[in-house]
Amino acid sequence: MLTLRENAMAIYHHEQPDFYGDLMDAVQLLPHPEMGSTMIPQDGLEHKDAWGTVYIFKPGAPGAHPHVTKENAVIKDIEHWQDDLVVPPYKDLDWSLGKKVVSEMDRNEKMACVMLGGGLFERSHHLMGMETALCNYLEYPEEMAALLRVIADYKIGYIREMGKELHPDIIFYHDDWGSKQNVFLPPPVWREIIKPLQQEISDAIHEAGMIYMHHADCICQPIVTDMVEIGIDIWQGVIAQNDIVEIQRITEGKLAMVGGIDGPKVDIANITEEEIRAEVRRAIDTYCPAGRFFPSIPNGVCYRPWNDSIVKDELKKYGREFALKHPI
Repeated sequence: MLTLRENAMAIYHHEQPDFYGDLMDAVQLLPHPEMGSTMIPQDGLEHKDAWGTVYIFKPGAPGAHPHVTKENAVIKDIEHWQDDLVVPPYKDLDWSLGKKVVSEMDRNEKMACVMLGGGLFERSHHLMGMETALCNYLEYPEEMAALLRVIADYKIGYIREMGKELHPDIIFYHDDWGSKQNVFLPPPVWREIIKPLQQEISDAIHEAGMIYMHHADCICQPIVTDMVEIGIDIWQGVIAQNDIVEIQRITEGKLAMVGGIDGPKVDIANITEEEIRAEVRRAIDTYCPAGRFFPSIPNGVCYRPWNDSIVKDELKKYGREFALKHPI
């Protein structure tokens, strides 16, 4: 019987697993300094993170959200962004909590993983607001590129320090590049401004010996071949609104994927147990035959506990049954 780590890596390498399931079950998330500096209390009040962005984390909400206004935006004029941006330090930080977790975990059972939020696009609109950022990408591309250069340099520096201090197996890098309907930026704009810097970030991840897992629970299909070119190893958060089968075809198995179960479809009231189980089976039957696919809820969980328990139970049962009946 394979360990969780061995089973996940079997799927990743397109080898025979004991079962198909969520890759996140096989990782141990490590605490690290940036996570602490961006942690927001769940009290519904305004708090600033290390970059100066105001967030609100409402009780009962799944996470904190930026609350950027004209008055509190960090960058109010993109032509003078250098006057407002203060980049947090990435050297001489306290990595002791992460080191403690790494020293105590069983790395034969699970992979050490660092979640790094606020990617280039997300950080840019957190600094100035989404509407302003989208306009600036189109109207002030040179200024936005210069701003992202500085953010990328911070990311690269932090990743290198993280690699030396924690030696993780995977970096879980977050940057939502789209909505449930489309990518946020026209692909040519994304390719001109974000892609070259993301390539450098990807190179830094690989130079540190880590697998690059990119979270984007949104539409990314128009730029998915670019994601392969950049060197993204795993796309986590693949929503069913993408044509996943077509993506598997055009990426030729070069991009492992995590997701596929339509979370909003099953995370509702007045749904039957069989309807939930049917959606889990649909995702496994449709996407696992191509290989390198980890069926899961793209954003991690259903927020209704009963619904989530049914999803996990069906994944456990049918994911194993499918692996036995469809040997590689």
